[in-house]
Amino acid sequence: MHIEFRHLRTIKAIHDAGGLAKAADLLHITQSALSHQVKGLEDQAGVELFARRSKPLRLSAAGLKLLRLAERILPEIDATEAEFAAIRQGRAGRLHIAIECHACFEWLFPVLEAFRRVWPEIDIDIRPGLAFTALAALAREEVDLVISSDPEKIEGITFNPLFDYSPTFIAAASSPLAAKPYVVAEDFADQTLLTYPIDRARSDVFSLLLAPAKVEPKAHRQVELTTVILMLVASGRGVAVLPDWVLREVKYQPDYVTKRVTEHGLTKRLYAATREEDVTGPYMAHFLRLARTEPVKLQRA
Repeated sequence: MHIEFRHLRTIKAIHDAGGLAKAADLLHITQSALSHQVKGLEDQAGVELFARRSKPLRLSAAGLKLLRLAERILPEIDATEAEFAAIRQGRAGRLHIAIECHACFEWLFPVLEAFRRVWPEIDIDIRPGLAFTALAALAREEVDLVISSDPEKIEGITFNPLFDYSPTFIAAASSPLAAKPYVVAEDFADQTLLTYPIDRARSDVFSLLLAPAKVEPKAHRQVELTTVILMLVASGRGVAVLPDWVLREVKYQPDYVTKRVTEHGLTKRLYAATREEDVTGPYMAHFLRLARTEPVKLQRA
């Protein structure tokens, strides 16, 4: 038996209308064409779908089974058609994000909240487990955007600049380094350095400062959470270099001291990597605008 969506719509229309003439009007076809369609469906099923001697026209037991099928499937089809229409119009879609930057959650959540209010139909998700394979996942269309501070030349991938930030030194207020106007690479030689669990090549303090100066910290401890890093720093168990947006509040607390890294400070740029064809889509373009402006507000605050 071959059932098409139009058959299900026919069964439901006849049931709702209570007769062929009204159902034909609902379906915008002639009553003759509707009768022909019903006969063809009954021939396929091998059973009568209507109790024809009843007035108004009623479905048989077999017809009721087909009606239940229509009532389950047709709403899903209608919803899918509406979703596809929204996608064509740029009102719906998917924004799955992978993050190579552990500290980015600090500014990303406010950005996503502002984005959600404007684009409630966009499916938003964050995929933190893809940190080490994020760009490959982007190329495979497993995610739609990657937050990264390390742009690469990859065919079909665009690195959209977001904003600049300053990697900033933080230590306990009781640290001997608290009296210095800024820190340099050599200051880390007798310190326990706390970083996120990422490769050294992707760590700002190693890539921008320690590796070029060929300085190794006394000890290196990797910590997953920003909150835990700050707790360890406050208790004098290590020092850290974190993005300035992370330190916008704690730098005023008496337990901490923050300093520039090098005399003139360090600057790094953050990017949102996307597939080239997605950059100009309405909701992607809006997300990129928010991701360029909202974090700057946090930095200034």
